[in-house]
Amino acid sequence: MKSLTDNVTVLKGIGPSREAALKRLGIRTVGDLINHLPKDYRDRSVITPITGLSSGYYTVKARVTAAPAVAIKHKVTLVTAALSDSTGELSAVWFNQPYMKNALKKGEYIFSGEVSYFNGLFTMEQPEYEAVTGKELLSGARIVPVYPLTEGLSQKVLRRILRDALDAYACCIGGEVLPEAVVKSQELLDRRGALTNIHYPESAKLFRAARHTLVFTELFMLQYSLLNIRGLVRKMPGIALADTDERDFLAALPFRFTAAQERVFGELKADMSSGHVMNRLVQGDVGSGKTAVAMASMFLAAKNGLQSALMAPTETLARQHYVSLQRVFDKVGLKTGLLTGSLSLKEKAAVKERLSRGELDIIVGTHALIVDNVEFERLGLVITDEQHRFGVRQRGLLNEKGGCPHCVVMTATPIPRTLALILYGDMDISVIDELPPGRKDIKTNAVNSGYRDRVFTFIKKQVDSGGQAFIVCPAIEDNERGLNSVKTYAAEAARAMGVKTAIMHGKLRQDEKNAVMGGFASGEIPVLVATTVIEVGIDVPNATVMLVENAEQFGLSQLHQLRGRVGRGAEQSYCILITDAASDVTKERMKAMTATSDGFKLADLDLRIRGPGDFLGTRQHGLPELMIANLYRDGAILKEAQAAAKAYWEEHGNEWAGAELGGIKLII
Repeated sequence: MKSLTDNVTVLKGIGPSREAALKRLGIRTVGDLINHLPKDYRDRSVITPITGLSSGYYTVKARVTAAPAVAIKHKVTLVTAALSDSTGELSAVWFNQPYMKNALKKGEYIFSGEVSYFNGLFTMEQPEYEAVTGKELLSGARIVPVYPLTEGLSQKVLRRILRDALDAYACCIGGEVLPEAVVKSQELLDRRGALTNIHYPESAKLFRAARHTLVFTELFMLQYSLLNIRGLVRKMPGIALADTDERDFLAALPFRFTAAQERVFGELKADMSSGHVMNRLVQGDVGSGKTAVAMASMFLAAKNGLQSALMAPTETLARQHYVSLQRVFDKVGLKTGLLTGSLSLKEKAAVKERLSRGELDIIVGTHALIVDNVEFERLGLVITDEQHRFGVRQRGLLNEKGGCPHCVVMTATPIPRTLALILYGDMDISVIDELPPGRKDIKTNAVNSGYRDRVFTFIKKQVDSGGQAFIVCPAIEDNERGLNSVKTYAAEAARAMGVKTAIMHGKLRQDEKNAVMGGFASGEIPVLVATTVIEVGIDVPNATVMLVENAEQFGLSQLHQLRGRVGRGAEQSYCILITDAASDVTKERMKAMTATSDGFKLADLDLRIRGPGDFLGTRQHGLPELMIANLYRDGAILKEAQAAAKAYWEEHGNEWAGAELGGIKLII
């Protein structure tokens, strides 16, 4: 009896090597294969006569009338075939694929590829092709799926074995994933119809319906899971904090709260006094004052007899937070401690002892805070900074140390709402959408490497006037990709400008990092050449220039974060982006960086260009690996799925846990 749990080797043409390749994609059963959904499509349903071609992507139906010709030019093997239909002739060419000479026989084929006009003849480069034999076409003359691949598998092979799987096992696809009421109200296809038409749509209309059904299903499941978690968190009893007078704390700050900071602190205060556990994201652009709001909530906790923990992703940032917090909290009689991996065993033991006895009100640290032998007397508030750099599990380990402490997550990475709904859908969200008064815009320019000498002259003038500069390179050492490296660049910059430089990168020992940052913060080192290790948390008000080399190597959100390292003092600051890349994407990104300082606008563009995984820069961020949904393109479906999930959850709660959705990996 057939079953979707059958091993894929029951299908024709899957031997040991292809079985191994499929396993690398997570495909072991026929069901896994059918749930391996396309990530993109090519519409090859329109056949264009050769005389109707111009430059662009086309599909043609043409005959091969003679054996292809082979030539070698500039060490490149060219295989050229003459194609013709009733209207004209076309040349097809393949580069460094000598096997194509014997692969193409005389006969009729469907060819799809990019067409260009050269030497009086249209040429189709590297076309995908399929022989017209009277059997169903899988790679041409239809909407064609494009699948995630691995070594040892081609699109053609995967399409064929998927067609075989659907022919033999479509009858086994059954059982709806979503509640029947949701399927009907949203007018979705049934599961079998959706999966069949997502791989091999019978029409454009059915393809759109199938994709909408599967995207909606995936996002509904995800949103429902987040609502379940959020509902459980909100039901968890929390420590209800009594209202306190924060005037002493506010007087200890060197500035006044903005209206946005006051509003967000009010939201935190309301959460912490509600009697339920707070679980809130505080999102704000670089320099908006998130840390000060976090400090206010720590003061509130301390006045209620509770300890607070602040976890930062790097020791450099943890130390900087510690200095900032200690400077303020010493004035109001609160004790602050630091716990990081580079402390000596004796120092660590002393801090842990004071923490467990309740002698410390606030502890700042790195992941060293979540080791088993760190104990609190009464942990009431957990704050994590740039949380997506930790992984959700690490945040959870810290939370567990206090039973049910209140939780705040801070991020300076502007996250588009569509992505925030997924990544932080289990949390309440607060946004600090106002910068402190008097802060000057950072003047941003993008230039090519021909301007480097002039840039060095400009930096030298800034240093002579008492300023300092960051220079960011994408590599630590020289490499075959030809990218600027920290070690080489620092020496060249020192010679060109005649100023003292230092280097900073992730491979330095922590004591070396501390010494460099101390020298830069004190002004002893005027120019710091670094990797993106300085992307978050480095606060040197005297720094007025951020120079980024090979700017095309960084995403918009990362460039915006780097730019935020300057402009923290009273002087005018500058960001200079150097790139020789001429692609349209690079031009679009550089234009955006020079046109706006709005981190959320840049984040939206970054998400569209790079996708969510690259946008966040790490796979530890807790973002589920979506099978088919595109968080930028499918924003409208996400809103529909969220509304439907919320309505169903309010009626049924976690009574309906949801069926298993093959392939979705929810890391909450």
